[in-house]
Amino acid sequence: MTVWDRPEPPTRPVPLDRERIVAVAIVLADEGGLEAVSLRKVAARLSAGPMRLYGYISTKEELFDLMLDEVYAEILPQEQPGDWREALSILAHRTRHAALRHEWLADLLGGRPALGPNALAVGEATLAALDGLADIDTVMRAVETASAYFTGAIRREIANLRAERATGLSKRDWQRASGPHVTRMLATGRFPALAKAVYDGTDVDAETSFATGLDWVLDAVAAKLTRP
Repeated sequence: MTVWDRPEPPTRPVPLDRERIVAVAIVLADEGGLEAVSLRKVAARLSAGPMRLYGYISTKEELFDLMLDEVYAEILPQEQPGDWREALSILAHRTRHAALRHEWLADLLGGRPALGPNALAVGEATLAALDGLADIDTVMRAVETASAYFTGAIRREIANLRAERATGLSKRDWQRASGPHVTRMLATGRFPALAKAVYDGTDVDAETSFATGLDWVLDAVAAKLTRP
């Protein structure tokens, strides 16, 4: 029986429910990442004994599942998208915004499909927008392709944000610190393509990079969906 099917125990002696438990776990994760979340720490925030929580949640993995589904409620579009491209774009951008609010989300994306009610609602809204455009296998590959792109892009962006905090160096500071080494290496002439990228390429912010890459991926998906 999954956590979604298992009923909650009576709320005594300290009033508890999964909603409270998940809310506290999300606060802990927002503060210190998934490694900061444990049933013991959640229980302490709720002034309850750790064993009380096992009546509601059997494992930390179940707690992560519940936390993930709570964030999927933030990703769920407020109204049905107008077409397939809008649906995939909304999914990508709302997932990115959710990950910027809850960086730990990046660590839970890309695994097995989430099965909570909010996650299923997100999947339903996305697939419904592509229904009838192609056979179901093509539709599934289209969603997987878009998801693979924005999952990877989100993880890269979060990794950069974490590196900034860990090192105390902003992107600009890191570039300045690394500049002399990069300049020496490029001066050897062994990396002409990289030199062109460094000296002639345009440096864009994370949001622009994300949106541009997403548009290119959706252009490729469109070519598959419109094939005769």
